Amino acid sequence: MRQFIRGLQPASGVGAGRDLRADAFRGIALWFILIDHMPGNRLGGLTLRNIALCDATEGFVLLAGYAAGIAYGATLDRRSWSFAAASLLRRVGTLYVAHIFLFVVFTAQVGYSAAALESSAYLDELHLDVFGEQPYLALLQALLLRFQPAFLDILPMYIVLLLLLVPALPLLRRPALLMALSGIAYVAVRLFDLNLPNWTGGGWFFNPLAWQVLFFTGAALGYAPPRPGAGRSVVPVVPFHPGLVAASVVTLALSAAVLLVGDYREHWLAELPLPLAELLTTIDKTGLHPFRLLSILALAYLLGHAVPRHAPWLRGRLAAPFVLMGQHGLPVFCAGIFLAFLGRLALEMDDRWLMQAAVNMAGLAALVSIGVVAGWYRLREKGEARYPAAAAADRLQPAAASSTTAT
Repeated sequence: MRQFIRGLQPASGVGAGRDLRADAFRGIALWFILIDHMPGNRLGGLTLRNIALCDATEGFVLLAGYAAGIAYGATLDRRSWSFAAASLLRRVGTLYVAHIFLFVVFTAQVGYSAAALESSAYLDELHLDVFGEQPYLALLQALLLRFQPAFLDILPMYIVLLLLLVPALPLLRRPALLMALSGIAYVAVRLFDLNLPNWTGGGWFFNPLAWQVLFFTGAALGYAPPRPGAGRSVVPVVPFHPGLVAASVVTLALSAAVLLVGDYREHWLAELPLPLAELLTTIDKTGLHPFRLLSILALAYLLGHAVPRHAPWLRGRLAAPFVLMGQHGLPVFCAGIFLAFLGRLALEMDDRWLMQAAVNMAGLAALVSIGVVAGWYRLREKGEARYPAAAAADRLQPAAASSTTAT
Protein backbone atom coordinates (compact mmCIF):
# COMPACT_ATOMS: atom_id res chain seq x y z
CA MET A 1 0.00 0.00 0.00
CA ARG A 2 2.86 2.37 0.73
CA GLN A 3 4.11 1.76 -2.83
CA PHE A 4 0.89 3.28 -4.13
CA ILE A 5 1.46 6.37 -2.00
CA ARG A 6 5.07 6.73 -3.16
CA GLY A 7 3.93 6.34 -6.76
CA LEU A 8 1.50 9.20 -6.37
CA GLN A 9 4.14 11.59 -5.00
CA PRO A 10 6.34 13.80 -7.15
CA ALA A 11 9.96 12.81 -7.21
CA SER A 12 11.55 15.44 -5.06
CA GLY A 13 11.61 19.07 -4.04
CA VAL A 14 10.93 20.77 -0.78
CA GLY A 15 7.84 22.52 -2.00
CA ALA A 16 6.78 19.84 -4.46
CA GLY A 17 4.41 17.01 -3.91
CA ARG A 18 1.09 16.55 -2.28
CA ASP A 19 0.49 17.48 1.31
CA LEU A 20 -0.20 14.09 2.84
CA ARG A 21 -1.82 15.77 5.83
CA ALA A 22 -4.63 17.01 3.58
CA ASP A 23 -5.00 13.57 2.01
CA ALA A 24 -5.05 11.77 5.36
CA PHE A 25 -7.53 14.11 7.01
CA ARG A 26 -9.75 14.16 3.94
CA GLY A 27 -9.79 10.37 4.05
CA ILE A 28 -10.84 10.51 7.70
CA ALA A 29 -13.55 13.04 6.80
CA LEU A 30 -14.90 10.69 4.13
CA TRP A 31 -15.00 7.87 6.66
CA PHE A 32 -16.84 10.11 9.13
CA ILE A 33 -19.37 11.03 6.42
CA LEU A 34 -20.08 7.34 5.90
CA ILE A 35 -20.55 6.81 9.64
CA ASP A 36 -22.74 9.88 10.13
CA HIS A 37 -25.02 8.87 7.25
CA MET A 38 -26.03 5.66 9.01
CA PRO A 39 -28.77 6.30 11.61
CA GLY A 40 -28.37 4.01 14.60
CA ASN A 41 -24.62 3.64 14.11
CA ARG A 42 -23.13 3.86 17.60
CA LEU A 43 -19.74 4.74 16.18
CA GLY A 44 -21.35 7.99 15.12
CA GLY A 45 -21.08 9.13 18.73
CA LEU A 46 -17.32 9.44 18.26
CA THR A 47 -17.21 11.54 15.10
CA LEU A 48 -16.33 15.22 14.89
CA ARG A 49 -19.91 16.49 15.11
CA ASN A 50 -20.11 15.30 18.73
CA ILE A 51 -17.15 17.34 19.99
CA ALA A 52 -17.30 20.56 17.95
CA LEU A 53 -19.77 22.84 16.21
CA CYS A 54 -18.70 21.43 12.85
CA ASP A 55 -18.53 18.03 11.24
CA ALA A 56 -16.82 16.14 8.43
CA THR A 57 -18.49 18.30 5.76
CA GLU A 58 -16.70 21.44 6.93
CA GLY A 59 -13.43 19.53 7.01
CA PHE A 60 -14.04 18.13 3.54
CA VAL A 61 -14.78 21.55 2.02
CA LEU A 62 -11.80 23.23 3.68
CA LEU A 63 -9.44 20.48 2.50
CA ALA A 64 -10.98 20.53 -0.98
CA GLY A 65 -10.18 24.23 -1.19
CA TYR A 66 -6.67 23.58 0.11
CA ALA A 67 -6.05 20.91 -2.54
CA ALA A 68 -7.51 23.18 -5.24
CA GLY A 69 -5.20 26.01 -4.20
CA ILE A 70 -2.18 23.71 -4.51
CA ALA A 71 -3.14 22.08 -7.81
CA TYR A 72 -4.80 24.85 -9.80
CA GLY A 73 -2.58 27.55 -8.35
CA ALA A 74 0.45 25.67 -9.66
CA THR A 75 -1.22 25.28 -13.06
CA LEU A 76 -2.03 28.99 -13.09
CA ASP A 77 1.63 29.91 -12.54
CA ARG A 78 3.14 27.29 -14.86
CA ARG A 79 0.73 27.72 -17.77
CA SER A 80 -1.90 30.45 -17.73
CA TRP A 81 -5.31 31.34 -16.38
CA SER A 82 -7.03 29.89 -19.44
CA PHE A 83 -5.29 26.52 -19.02
CA ALA A 84 -6.06 26.40 -15.28
CA ALA A 85 -9.66 27.42 -15.94
CA ALA A 86 -10.02 24.68 -18.56
CA SER A 87 -8.68 22.14 -16.06
CA LEU A 88 -11.19 23.35 -13.50
CA LEU A 89 -14.08 23.12 -15.94
CA ARG A 90 -13.05 19.61 -16.90
CA ARG A 91 -13.11 18.67 -13.23
CA VAL A 92 -16.55 20.26 -12.89
CA GLY A 93 -17.75 18.09 -15.76
CA THR A 94 -16.41 14.98 -14.04
CA LEU A 95 -18.15 15.91 -10.81
CA TYR A 96 -21.42 16.59 -12.62
CA VAL A 97 -21.41 13.21 -14.35
CA ALA A 98 -20.54 11.51 -11.05
CA HIS A 99 -23.40 13.32 -9.30
CA ILE A 100 -25.98 12.32 -11.90
CA PHE A 101 -24.77 8.71 -11.85
CA LEU A 102 -24.94 8.69 -8.05
CA PHE A 103 -28.42 10.22 -8.17
CA VAL A 104 -29.71 7.44 -10.45
CA VAL A 105 -28.09 4.65 -8.40
CA PHE A 106 -29.15 6.08 -5.04
CA THR A 107 -32.73 6.70 -6.19
CA ALA A 108 -32.99 3.16 -7.53
CA GLN A 109 -31.50 1.78 -4.32
CA VAL A 110 -33.89 3.66 -2.03
CA GLY A 111 -36.90 3.11 -4.27
CA TYR A 112 -36.32 -0.64 -4.50
CA SER A 113 -35.88 -0.89 -0.73
CA ALA A 114 -39.07 1.08 -0.10
CA ALA A 115 -41.01 -1.16 -2.50
CA ALA A 116 -39.54 -4.39 -1.11
CA LEU A 117 -40.33 -3.39 2.46
CA GLU A 118 -43.68 -1.86 1.46
CA SER A 119 -42.87 1.35 3.27
CA SER A 120 -42.61 4.92 2.00
CA ALA A 121 -40.69 6.08 5.07
CA TYR A 122 -37.36 6.04 3.23
CA LEU A 123 -38.75 8.10 0.36
CA ASP A 124 -40.22 10.69 2.72
CA GLU A 125 -37.16 10.93 4.96
CA LEU A 126 -34.68 11.22 2.09
CA HIS A 127 -36.90 13.69 0.19
CA LEU A 128 -37.42 11.28 -2.71
CA ASP A 129 -41.21 11.19 -2.43
CA VAL A 130 -41.59 13.80 -5.19
CA PHE A 131 -39.63 11.54 -7.51
CA GLY A 132 -42.32 8.91 -7.15
CA GLU A 133 -45.02 11.49 -7.87
CA GLN A 134 -43.37 13.31 -10.79
CA PRO A 135 -40.43 11.17 -11.96
CA TYR A 136 -39.79 12.92 -15.29
CA LEU A 137 -39.91 16.43 -13.87
CA ALA A 138 -37.83 15.35 -10.88
CA LEU A 139 -35.18 13.91 -13.19
CA LEU A 140 -35.07 17.14 -15.20
CA GLN A 141 -34.70 19.19 -12.01
CA ALA A 142 -31.93 16.84 -10.84
CA LEU A 143 -30.07 17.46 -14.10
CA LEU A 144 -30.39 21.19 -13.39
CA LEU A 145 -29.10 20.61 -9.81
CA ARG A 146 -32.36 22.06 -8.46
CA PHE A 147 -33.56 18.76 -6.98
CA GLN A 148 -31.22 17.43 -4.29
CA PRO A 149 -32.41 14.56 -2.11
CA ALA A 150 -30.79 14.06 1.28
CA PHE A 151 -27.13 12.95 1.09
CA LEU A 152 -26.96 14.12 -2.55
CA ASP A 153 -26.36 17.78 -1.78
CA ILE A 154 -22.59 17.86 -1.21
CA LEU A 155 -21.43 17.32 -4.80
CA PRO A 156 -23.68 20.08 -6.22
CA MET A 157 -22.22 22.50 -3.68
CA TYR A 158 -18.70 21.38 -4.65
CA ILE A 159 -19.50 21.92 -8.33
CA VAL A 160 -20.59 25.51 -7.70
CA LEU A 161 -17.52 26.18 -5.51
CA LEU A 162 -15.20 25.08 -8.31
CA LEU A 163 -17.11 27.25 -10.78
CA LEU A 164 -16.65 30.22 -8.44
CA LEU A 165 -12.92 29.46 -8.33
CA VAL A 166 -12.59 29.90 -12.11
CA PRO A 167 -12.84 33.72 -12.12
CA ALA A 168 -11.17 33.91 -8.70
CA LEU A 169 -8.00 32.05 -9.74
CA PRO A 170 -5.89 35.19 -10.32
CA LEU A 171 -6.84 36.40 -6.84
CA LEU A 172 -4.89 33.51 -5.32
CA ARG A 173 -1.86 35.74 -5.89
CA ARG A 174 -3.57 38.42 -3.76
CA PRO A 175 -4.98 36.41 -0.84
CA ALA A 176 -5.90 39.46 1.24
CA LEU A 177 -8.16 40.78 -1.52
CA LEU A 178 -9.59 37.31 -2.18
CA MET A 179 -10.53 36.81 1.47
CA ALA A 180 -11.91 40.35 1.77
CA LEU A 181 -14.27 39.82 -1.18
CA SER A 182 -15.18 36.34 0.03
CA GLY A 183 -15.87 37.61 3.54
CA ILE A 184 -18.05 40.45 2.29
CA ALA A 185 -20.05 38.00 0.17
CA TYR A 186 -20.43 35.66 3.17
CA VAL A 187 -21.76 38.46 5.38
CA ALA A 188 -24.16 39.67 2.68
CA VAL A 189 -25.49 36.15 2.10
CA ARG A 190 -26.23 35.68 5.78
CA LEU A 191 -27.69 39.16 6.31
CA PHE A 192 -30.01 39.05 3.29
CA ASP A 193 -30.69 35.29 3.40
CA LEU A 194 -29.47 34.70 -0.15
CA ASN A 195 -29.44 31.18 -1.55
CA LEU A 196 -29.78 29.23 -4.79
CA PRO A 197 -33.32 28.01 -5.57
CA ASN A 198 -34.41 24.46 -4.83
CA TRP A 199 -37.24 22.84 -6.80
CA THR A 200 -38.92 21.41 -3.68
CA GLY A 201 -38.94 24.78 -1.91
CA GLY A 202 -36.50 26.91 0.00
CA GLY A 203 -32.86 26.94 -1.00
CA TRP A 204 -29.97 24.52 -1.20
CA PHE A 205 -29.27 22.68 2.04
CA PHE A 206 -25.56 23.51 1.63
CA ASN A 207 -25.66 27.10 0.42
CA PRO A 208 -22.54 27.48 -1.78
CA LEU A 209 -22.82 31.27 -1.62
CA ALA A 210 -22.01 31.00 2.10
CA TRP A 211 -19.74 27.95 2.07
CA GLN A 212 -17.46 29.64 -0.46
CA VAL A 213 -15.73 31.49 2.38
CA LEU A 214 -14.48 28.20 3.82
CA PHE A 215 -13.48 26.88 0.39
CA PHE A 216 -11.58 30.05 -0.53
CA THR A 217 -9.89 30.05 2.87
CA GLY A 218 -8.54 26.61 2.08
CA ALA A 219 -7.53 27.69 -1.44
CA ALA A 220 -5.66 30.73 -0.11
CA LEU A 221 -3.83 28.53 2.41
CA GLY A 222 -2.95 25.97 -0.24
CA TYR A 223 -1.59 28.31 -2.88
CA ALA A 224 2.23 28.45 -2.93
CA PRO A 225 3.56 31.45 -4.88
CA PRO A 226 6.54 30.75 -7.16
CA ARG A 227 10.00 31.96 -6.25
CA PRO A 228 12.10 33.43 -9.08
CA GLY A 229 14.75 30.94 -10.11
CA ALA A 230 13.95 28.53 -7.28
CA GLY A 231 10.79 26.76 -8.35
CA ARG A 232 7.72 26.79 -6.15
CA SER A 233 7.97 27.75 -2.51
CA VAL A 234 6.69 25.74 0.40
CA VAL A 235 2.97 26.18 1.00
CA PRO A 236 2.70 29.02 3.53
CA VAL A 237 1.04 28.48 6.88
CA VAL A 238 -0.59 30.76 9.42
CA PRO A 239 2.28 31.52 11.81
CA PHE A 240 2.39 29.82 15.16
CA HIS A 241 1.44 32.18 17.96
CA PRO A 242 0.51 31.36 21.56
CA GLY A 243 -2.41 33.77 21.37
CA LEU A 244 -3.88 32.01 18.34
CA VAL A 245 -3.39 28.64 20.02
CA ALA A 246 -5.21 29.86 23.12
CA ALA A 247 -8.02 31.36 21.04
CA SER A 248 -8.41 28.10 19.11
CA VAL A 249 -8.54 26.03 22.28
CA VAL A 250 -11.12 28.37 23.82
CA THR A 251 -13.21 28.24 20.64
CA LEU A 252 -13.28 24.45 20.62
CA ALA A 253 -13.98 24.31 24.36
CA LEU A 254 -16.94 26.64 23.94
CA SER A 255 -18.14 24.51 21.01
CA ALA A 256 -18.08 21.41 23.19
CA ALA A 257 -19.93 23.28 25.94
CA VAL A 258 -22.66 24.40 23.53
CA LEU A 259 -23.10 20.81 22.33
CA LEU A 260 -23.26 19.58 25.90
CA VAL A 261 -25.95 22.11 26.81
CA GLY A 262 -27.97 21.38 23.70
CA ASP A 263 -27.81 17.59 24.01
CA TYR A 264 -27.89 16.90 27.72
CA ARG A 265 -28.80 20.07 29.63
CA GLU A 266 -31.63 21.62 27.65
CA HIS A 267 -33.19 23.03 30.80
CA TRP A 268 -30.12 25.25 31.15
CA LEU A 269 -31.18 27.11 28.02
CA ALA A 270 -34.27 28.38 29.84
CA GLU A 271 -32.01 30.05 32.40
CA LEU A 272 -30.01 31.96 29.81
CA PRO A 273 -30.90 35.40 28.45
CA LEU A 274 -33.29 35.06 25.51
CA PRO A 275 -30.90 36.49 22.83
CA LEU A 276 -28.16 34.09 23.92
CA ALA A 277 -30.54 31.12 24.04
CA GLU A 278 -31.81 31.93 20.54
CA LEU A 279 -28.23 32.21 19.29
CA LEU A 280 -27.29 28.81 20.67
CA THR A 281 -30.34 27.12 19.20
CA THR A 282 -30.03 28.62 15.69
CA ILE A 283 -26.53 27.48 14.71
CA ASP A 284 -27.48 26.54 11.17
CA LYS A 285 -25.51 24.39 8.76
CA THR A 286 -27.10 25.66 5.55
CA GLY A 287 -25.55 29.12 5.73
CA LEU A 288 -22.39 27.98 7.54
CA HIS A 289 -23.05 29.70 10.86
CA PRO A 290 -20.06 31.75 12.11
CA PHE A 291 -19.67 29.41 15.10
CA ARG A 292 -19.29 26.46 12.73
CA LEU A 293 -16.82 28.42 10.63
CA LEU A 294 -14.74 29.39 13.66
CA SER A 295 -14.80 25.83 14.98
CA ILE A 296 -13.37 24.24 11.83
CA LEU A 297 -10.78 26.99 11.42
CA ALA A 298 -9.66 26.59 15.04
CA LEU A 299 -9.39 22.82 14.62
CA ALA A 300 -7.47 23.19 11.35
CA TYR A 301 -5.04 25.66 12.93
CA LEU A 302 -4.24 23.36 15.83
CA LEU A 303 -3.89 20.26 13.65
CA GLY A 304 -1.84 22.14 11.06
CA HIS A 305 0.78 22.98 13.67
CA ALA A 306 0.52 19.75 15.66
CA VAL A 307 1.14 17.59 12.57
CA PRO A 308 4.24 18.62 10.55
CA ARG A 309 3.99 18.50 6.78
CA HIS A 310 6.59 15.71 6.57
CA ALA A 311 5.59 13.76 9.68
CA PRO A 312 6.91 10.17 9.24
CA TRP A 313 3.64 8.54 10.33
CA LEU A 314 1.87 10.01 7.30
CA ARG A 315 3.83 7.52 5.18
CA GLY A 316 3.24 4.65 7.58
CA ARG A 317 0.89 1.72 7.35
CA LEU A 318 -1.77 3.12 9.68
CA ALA A 319 -2.16 6.34 7.70
CA ALA A 320 -1.91 4.69 4.26
CA PRO A 321 -5.59 3.67 3.98
CA PHE A 322 -6.82 7.16 4.79
CA VAL A 323 -4.23 8.80 2.52
CA LEU A 324 -5.42 6.66 -0.39
CA MET A 325 -9.05 7.44 0.39
CA GLY A 326 -8.27 11.15 0.48
CA GLN A 327 -6.33 11.07 -2.77
CA HIS A 328 -9.29 9.48 -4.55
CA GLY A 329 -12.08 11.31 -2.81
CA LEU A 330 -14.68 11.30 -5.61
CA PRO A 331 -15.10 7.52 -6.06
CA VAL A 332 -14.75 7.00 -2.31
CA PHE A 333 -17.44 9.58 -1.56
CA CYS A 334 -19.87 8.19 -4.15
CA ALA A 335 -19.38 4.65 -2.85
CA GLY A 336 -19.85 5.90 0.71
CA ILE A 337 -23.33 7.24 -0.08
CA PHE A 338 -24.37 3.87 -1.52
CA LEU A 339 -22.77 1.90 1.33
CA ALA A 340 -24.31 4.12 4.01
CA PHE A 341 -27.82 3.15 2.98
CA LEU A 342 -26.89 -0.53 2.89
CA GLY A 343 -25.42 -0.17 6.37
CA ARG A 344 -28.59 1.50 7.56
CA LEU A 345 -30.70 -1.40 6.30
CA ALA A 346 -28.42 -3.87 8.07
CA LEU A 347 -28.56 -1.97 11.37
CA GLU A 348 -32.34 -1.72 11.20
CA MET A 349 -32.50 -5.51 11.01
CA ASP A 350 -30.06 -6.03 13.87
CA ASP A 351 -28.33 -3.26 15.82
CA ARG A 352 -26.46 -5.42 18.32
CA TRP A 353 -22.73 -4.94 18.80
CA LEU A 354 -21.74 -7.74 16.40
CA MET A 355 -23.70 -6.22 13.53
CA GLN A 356 -22.43 -2.76 14.47
CA ALA A 357 -18.84 -3.99 14.25
CA ALA A 358 -19.46 -5.87 11.00
CA VAL A 359 -21.12 -2.90 9.30
CA ASN A 360 -18.42 -0.43 10.28
CA MET A 361 -15.51 -2.73 9.45
CA ALA A 362 -17.03 -3.72 6.10
CA GLY A 363 -17.75 -0.09 5.25
CA LEU A 364 -14.21 1.05 6.01
CA ALA A 365 -12.73 -1.93 4.16
CA ALA A 366 -14.84 -1.13 1.10
CA LEU A 367 -13.75 2.51 1.06
CA VAL A 368 -10.09 1.56 1.45
CA SER A 369 -10.41 -1.02 -1.34
CA ILE A 370 -11.80 1.64 -3.66
CA GLY A 371 -8.86 3.87 -2.80
CA VAL A 372 -6.40 1.05 -3.51
CA VAL A 373 -7.99 0.21 -6.87
CA ALA A 374 -8.12 3.87 -7.87
CA GLY A 375 -4.46 4.29 -6.85
CA TRP A 376 -3.43 1.25 -8.88
CA TYR A 377 -5.36 2.46 -11.89
CA ARG A 378 -3.77 5.91 -11.71
CA LEU A 379 -0.27 4.39 -11.55
CA ARG A 380 -1.11 2.18 -14.50
CA GLU A 381 -2.31 5.17 -16.53
CA LYS A 382 0.88 7.08 -15.72
CA GLY A 383 3.00 4.14 -16.78
CA GLU A 384 1.17 3.70 -20.08
CA ALA A 385 1.36 7.41 -20.80
CA ARG A 386 5.07 7.62 -20.00
CA TYR A 387 6.32 5.00 -22.49
CA PRO A 388 4.51 6.31 -25.63
CA ALA A 389 5.76 9.80 -24.81
CA ALA A 390 9.33 8.53 -24.49
CA ALA A 391 9.04 6.60 -27.77
CA ALA A 392 7.71 9.67 -29.55
CA ALA A 393 10.58 11.75 -28.17
CA ASP A 394 13.09 9.20 -29.45
CA ARG A 395 11.55 9.30 -32.91
CA LEU A 396 11.61 13.08 -33.02
CA GLN A 397 15.14 13.45 -31.66
CA PRO A 398 17.10 12.65 -34.86
CA ALA A 399 14.96 14.99 -36.96
CA ALA A 400 15.46 17.81 -34.53
CA ALA A 401 19.20 17.20 -34.48
CA SER A 402 19.53 17.15 -38.26
CA SER A 403 17.57 20.35 -38.71
CA THR A 404 19.70 22.06 -36.12
CA THR A 405 22.85 20.92 -37.88
CA ALA A 406 21.53 22.13 -41.17
CA THR A 407 21.04 25.62 -39.89
